[in-house]
Amino acid sequence: MASTRRLTAILAADVAGYSRLMGADEEGTHERLKAHLRELVNPKIEEHRGRIVKNTGDGLLAEFPSVVDAVRCAVEVQRGMTDREPDVPEERRIRFRIGVNLGDVIVEPEDIFGDGVNVAARLEALAEPGGICISGTVFEHIGDRLPYAYRCGATPEPRPAYRSSQKGSLRTPSYTAGGSPYQAKERARNENSAPEGSADHPRDNR
Repeated sequence: MASTRRLTAILAADVAGYSRLMGADEEGTHERLKAHLRELVNPKIEEHRGRIVKNTGDGLLAEFPSVVDAVRCAVEVQRGMTDREPDVPEERRIRFRIGVNLGDVIVEPEDIFGDGVNVAARLEALAEPGGICISGTVFEHIGDRLPYAYRCGATPEPRPAYRSSQKGSLRTPSYTAGGSPYQAKERARNENSAPEGSADHPRDNR
């Protein structure tokens, strides 16, 4: 019998520095992570019509029928996390890294498999704590549908990946992985997204 396959938007998330956090306060970290998932992450995934495929201990894997919904969910989760744990020292705060990819997957009742899932996991590893990293395929599909700016960087993948800054906002005046028809458009749209003189200001990345 042939495997069931479908094209889906894949969101992979994990906790940055999870082993260190668990080593410092195992029970406290576990309880705080459960609260973040229960009160913020899981409701956001449901709100944006996603499905949690599985929990991975320090993170999760989810899928969405819409790539726009997947990216919007990722951004809202990261923005929501900035307001949580205000009394916890910065070095002990839980911060997610999120990767989003669009790919064809093999579907089983309790899991999904395929290169698309592997790419999402690699993108997650590239994201900054509190940030998001999306594939070039995702970037092309969302186009102008979301009001975020993008920053593109070279990756081991054949296609470039687009990284976010913290607080869930995607930036990109610079494009370091080859030419793109989106580069000029995104740069013009986001000319004022970073202060002049910073590494992210368009005038300093020509």
